[in-house]
Amino acid sequence: MFSPWISSLQLILIALFWRGIFTVSLTAGTVPLLDSNVPQTLSRSAVITGDSLVEKVEILTPIDLQLSCTCNANPNKLPNVTGFWRKDGIEIDNSRLTVLLEKEQYNLKREFSIDGDNLGNYSCVFYVGDKESRIDFYLTAPEMEGKQDKPVIAYVGDSVTMACKIKHLPNAWIWYKANGTQQELINATTDPLHYKMVVDGNATKLTLKNLKELDSGVYICSAVYNIKASVKQMEVRVISFMEPLKPFIAIVAEVILLVTLILFFERWGSKKSDDLPAENMIPVDQLDKLTQDDNNGMGESNARQRNV
Repeated sequence: MFSPWISSLQLILIALFWRGIFTVSLTAGTVPLLDSNVPQTLSRSAVITGDSLVEKVEILTPIDLQLSCTCNANPNKLPNVTGFWRKDGIEIDNSRLTVLLEKEQYNLKREFSIDGDNLGNYSCVFYVGDKESRIDFYLTAPEMEGKQDKPVIAYVGDSVTMACKIKHLPNAWIWYKANGTQQELINATTDPLHYKMVVDGNATKLTLKNLKELDSGVYICSAVYNIKASVKQMEVRVISFMEPLKPFIAIVAEVILLVTLILFFERWGSKKSDDLPAENMIPVDQLDKLTQDDNNGMGESNARQRNV
């Protein structure tokens, strides 16, 4: 019997309930994956009653993996059913066969050579009557814990720390910075004033010091396993202290421009009034004379009317 910590380094089998009633059983003991460079054979089987079952299997090293599926017979106890295998939803060539009823069960098994290029979803499918029963084995390398959905914001001259953690101890931790389609390896020992890298078993941290705007970009931490590297991406945005003030500065500039335009049009309107042609203006002394003449004319007219 293997101890729990050895089991955790080999293969993690998680049963996820979807619909119906399901039970899962293991037909073989766990086999050390990190202690041997020789591909080994593992056998797993699941008993299914219902529609479908998903089992997640994390693999650390290339192996020859035998997947074994058992489907309980339906009440009609058909003498045989059709069974076949799928890879990522596509039927595998030459995998379809007739599965005979044995001890109230239908059994289907197949061996696969698993490496980093053919991880994915392997499904054994039974057609019982007119219904499909399916067991999905999701084979994957160990996956990073947590996700970095939002970018890390930092100011020029400050420092920022990024962290990665994974359940199983990797062979090595490597940090990269994405540079277009290329990945630039980060070596903290060659530039200790700018980088600091800490590795603590199944966790690692990268600190960027004395940040510059050029440090903005996507950083990748990679946990290296024999089967495949598991990666996590994190985005860093380095901004200057003036960056948060840009919206305020833009508003102030708009206000200043608006006030300037208002003052300009007021001054322009006033100047236009002062520049009217002289012939359109009546001097004050002439205006007084015209007023007196009008008054005298009205007086003479009144006198003539009285004489009549």
